[in-house]
Amino acid sequence: MKYGRKSISEAALEKWDNPYPERDYTVDISFPEFTCLCPVSGYPDFATIKISYIPDKYIVELKSLKLYLNGFRDRNMSHEAAANRIFSDLEALLRPRHLEVTGDFNPRGNVKTVVRVSSSR
Repeated sequence: MKYGRKSISEAALEKWDNPYPERDYTVDISFPEFTCLCPVSGYPDFATIKISYIPDKYIVELKSLKLYLNGFRDRNMSHEAAANRIFSDLEALLRPRHLEVTGDFNPRGNVKTVVRVSSSR
């Protein structure tokens, strides 16, 4: 197994302590090379995943996030399932003050989908 595939298969989201937990600030992350597989056809779906959050006690470690997101490339899931799974995993890990995950999927069959999931505490 090549080292990249091994790193992805062993990936787990990691959190770090927020260096400024007393302050509200926004973290915006863009992942423009997201892929997953259509659950019906098996064809790849391509998207830009955008994550925006106001941390509370924790922030996400970026390399772990990259490897975690790369792990979706061999999973059969709908656009809605992908965006909601990412949201749920980040919400459970970080418990941020605010979190929004947007899956901006490339058109397939002349249909473009944008899935936005958000919550504030």
